[in-house]
Amino acid sequence: MIRIGTRGSALALAQANAVGSELGEHEIVPITTAGDRGEGVTDKSRWTSALEAALLACEIDIAVHSAKDVPGELAEGTTVAAVPGRAGVLDAICGFAEVASIPPAARVGTSSIRRIAQLRALRDDLVFVEVRGNVDTRLRKLAEGEVDALILAQAGLERLGRANEATGLLSELVPAPGQGALLVQARSDDAATLAKLATINDPVAELCVMSERALASHLNATCATPLGASAVPLSDSDVTLKAWVGLPDGSHWIADELSGPFGDIGAKMAERMIAAGARELLQQAEELAAR
Repeated sequence: MIRIGTRGSALALAQANAVGSELGEHEIVPITTAGDRGEGVTDKSRWTSALEAALLACEIDIAVHSAKDVPGELAEGTTVAAVPGRAGVLDAICGFAEVASIPPAARVGTSSIRRIAQLRALRDDLVFVEVRGNVDTRLRKLAEGEVDALILAQAGLERLGRANEATGLLSELVPAPGQGALLVQARSDDAATLAKLATINDPVAELCVMSERALASHLNATCATPLGASAVPLSDSDVTLKAWVGLPDGSHWIADELSGPFGDIGAKMAERMIAAGARELLQQAEELAAR
């Protein structure tokens, strides 16, 4: 039996069970992270460090994460063992069909600095309301009129069987690196588990996610970074990588798109973005977020 570590939210459990169903006999081990406790950790490790500690202590055999929540550097002694087939990568809107149809001064619910920055670049007349909690909590706030529209990940709605709650998909927004994908982490020396996980790995999804993560890593992006990165496969060997960085208020931004073979496309895109001023823009964005 394989022991699967996961956060205890409904979405995290659904993701872990989806992986478990592909692996066969398994046990789900819910683990409370610093992020779940609301502690003051400000980087992505708040969602993963407790799972990594359990993995290294051999309390679990694998950890299942939302790829977008995983820091660029994994704990020493662990590795990315699989990226299963990816769900929808786009941001979904609930309440209206598209950004253009949202009325002026409408209240849009989201806690994502990336989504807010990109939406402000499109519509500077909208009012953004921080909405946290699980998907059910956020949808309830929409139903009760606390917000007029809600922005969620398409993949999260799909995995919870609530895709019909989305009234539109926002192709004009560049998703977060790793959005829609799961990342399965294992101990580097656990040959038997690594071999088993290889059977559920989607090589193209893995290459796309790693390209997005490479771009974020080369830009020194953090959870306070308004960064979008989305790799769309053209074939088993070629990809189109889209990138967006900007200020939280949407006043300045840089966007780029690059097609070519997998490999160092993330690094190449980072070089292009840096040459266009992305590093300075992201530093300014983080300084603004820290105020």
